[in-house]
Amino acid sequence: MSVGTYYLPALPYAYNALEPSISAQIMELHHSKHHQTYVTNLNNALKSYSTASSSNDIPQQIALQQAIKFNGGGHINHSLFWENLTPASSPDAKTDSAPTLVAAIDKTWGSVDSFKATFNKALLGIQGSGWGWLVKDAQGLRIVTTKDQDPVVSGEVPIFGVDMWEHAYYLQYLNGKAAYVENIWNVINWKTAEKRYKGSAQDAFSVLKASL
Repeated sequence: MSVGTYYLPALPYAYNALEPSISAQIMELHHSKHHQTYVTNLNNALKSYSTASSSNDIPQQIALQQAIKFNGGGHINHSLFWENLTPASSPDAKTDSAPTLVAAIDKTWGSVDSFKATFNKALLGIQGSGWGWLVKDAQGLRIVTTKDQDPVVSGEVPIFGVDMWEHAYYLQYLNGKAAYVENIWNVINWKTAEKRYKGSAQDAFSVLKASL
């Protein structure tokens, strides 16, 4: 059973490019340490799973499911997260870059400001660690939250996500989660969000690459 090796994706901007909304220190640790750990642990779990599968070791296959889910989810979520952020000075950070998506948001929530307020409330309502997502499904747009590193992989298209783990903000904002949530809107990549809204889940997950 051949197993692909996943790798840490390069950021499409410098570590300091999202300042002052997200500090260079946080970005470097978040990307090069936290995300890299998920990738390393995912690759190790997949190799172990391949060995267990080849030897028909069902108990070991079952035992590895949580490690694959947690680390695979961490890799998926962060790969999507980096690409749905952009420097505040970029035209991609303006809602003008997402006319089709903004029209759908207006239809669903009445206005972008109303949507942001609803999204912020969902983010701040997460207990412990998790993520908040704007997703598209057969019924339209929804806001969902996921626990720990659980990814959105049930057919919905992840339009953009916000990491609500402490490692995403604590070194800069301390316990001021509300300020982090407010400021992250300055660096949301609306152009990427528009592309994902117009595409499929498979298109969104194309950010995940593996070498054989």
